[in-house]
Amino acid sequence: MRQKVIVVGAGLIGASIGLQLQRQGADVTFVEAGLPASAASGRSFGWINAGFYLDQTHHHLRAEAMAAWHRLHRMLPKLALEWCGCLSWDISGDELEARQGELSQMGYPVERWDRARIADAAPMLASDVQDALWLPGEGVAEAGVVTRQLLRAAQTEGAQLMTGTRVVGLSETGGRVSGVTTQSGPLQADNVILAAGTGARALLAPLDVALPMLTRPGAIMQSRPVARVLDRVMVSPDLEFRQDGEGRILAPTAGAHQSDDSDMLDAAPDELAHDTMMRLQRWLPDVEISWERITLAMRPVPGDGRPVVGPCGPAGLSVAVMHSGVTLGALMGELVAQEVLSGEASDWLTPYRPQRFAAAGAN
Repeated sequence: MRQKVIVVGAGLIGASIGLQLQRQGADVTFVEAGLPASAASGRSFGWINAGFYLDQTHHHLRAEAMAAWHRLHRMLPKLALEWCGCLSWDISGDELEARQGELSQMGYPVERWDRARIADAAPMLASDVQDALWLPGEGVAEAGVVTRQLLRAAQTEGAQLMTGTRVVGLSETGGRVSGVTTQSGPLQADNVILAAGTGARALLAPLDVALPMLTRPGAIMQSRPVARVLDRVMVSPDLEFRQDGEGRILAPTAGAHQSDDSDMLDAAPDELAHDTMMRLQRWLPDVEISWERITLAMRPVPGDGRPVVGPCGPAGLSVAVMHSGVTLGALMGELVAQEVLSGEASDWLTPYRPQRFAAAGAN
């Protein structure tokens, strides 16, 4: 008999997991409090990479996640993905050389470019960029679009989607999860997966499952459309930026956005947008830039900065909460579906189990 699975959250992580479950024989219902990709997934910079990592184990997880995106892209060729590569000069000198060496040692494609190569590849970039790393395997996802594409693919396979339906609790019968409670009433299921980002903690708390979350607000500035000037992700010492398919230049307002540990935004949204625009103008001096939009979101960052994935609480309940969900999304779909349907644990996820917080006495 087909397992009935409820996926709480219709962001990128939930959409990827639900698609893989549906394709492998489950009956999936997505339950989303708002609209698909209405939280962090729809407000993401969209960079797919393993050049950012917390340790070597985390790097290898992210590298495998990039490979998973290629597998998913072959399955769904119209996904809004682009493998454009990344040019990074956020560090220089000995630090840059050390990063190149470390990435090369881990088998990650990386090249060092001099000024002539940089000028040839990115002629609109400020002339004082003299030395950079080229990471050819990296890419971008228009995360909100991709999320909706994955949901549509899952629905084509038979999945169902409930929007505007807030989950307020989890149901348990005989020591096993039996569904969820929504503001409109109960829904029954054999398995429940919490892919609800920052909302997962409150749902787990009544079950005494610890999920500490950091407060990590983020903001993305979008410019008005300009002529095509960028064809890759750019990483400067104070800014990450790229251009989307409509000509808008996107830039997180925080430098080193992926590792930003600020627990509050330090200015009003319009001030953040203006400051980001001015920093961007410094790197693209010949491009007339004006900001059109700034989007704020609370990034779902677990307490130690690492993903939280796997079974927790009563049997039949799993969680999948993480930052850098754009990079990790396709792989999480594969691995969580495998664990839920087969009962076999994935070695990839061993360091990222929710039980580590209980062991540490987290509240």
